[in-house]
Amino acid sequence: MGKDNRMAGRNIFLAINVSLDGFADHTVAIADDELHEFYGGLLDNTDIALFGRITYQMMESYWPHAHRDPKATKSVLGFADKFNEIPKIVFSRTLQKAEWNNTRLIRDNMVEEVIRLKQQPGKNIMIGGISICQEFMRRGLIDEYRLVVHPVIVGKGRRLFDDLNDRINLKLIDTRTFHSGAVVLHYMSDKETGKEDR
Repeated sequence: MGKDNRMAGRNIFLAINVSLDGFADHTVAIADDELHEFYGGLLDNTDIALFGRITYQMMESYWPHAHRDPKATKSVLGFADKFNEIPKIVFSRTLQKAEWNNTRLIRDNMVEEVIRLKQQPGKNIMIGGISICQEFMRRGLIDEYRLVVHPVIVGKGRRLFDDLNDRINLKLIDTRTFHSGAVVLHYMSDKETGKEDR
């Protein structure tokens, strides 16, 4: 198994939308009120959100300006308020600056910074973005997975679980079904099983 960097402290969780055939892309999501309320609820128990450059720029292009969108619902705006308020870190060597409210840009030592944050007291840490999620998975840093599987098959894109070094064993904690047909699968990383099944 890969090196296990988990320790006592805050949990790091991945929450992401995926298609039925395993592609992770914001366009696969059925972005209704129920989905935004679900993600807003996750933010209630989150101290900080971590992103790579691509995901950060995608999010930053809409959420700070969501209140200008005439089609935005109450649920969308409620999520926007929480998302804009929460402290954020974007990891990038190429991004020149991060202007989104409460955002800090870090260029180097991503893993060391995440381990430092994880050791601090507080609520959970959310991560987003395929590349950094894959890096955290390879290093055993993700404690929880909340996969929102949408009833769509897209046939192309980026797969969330490509390029991993080792098997990752998980324990199913809970499931939830939305009216859209999307299903939330909540897993905890199974550290002990992972050791046994090398």
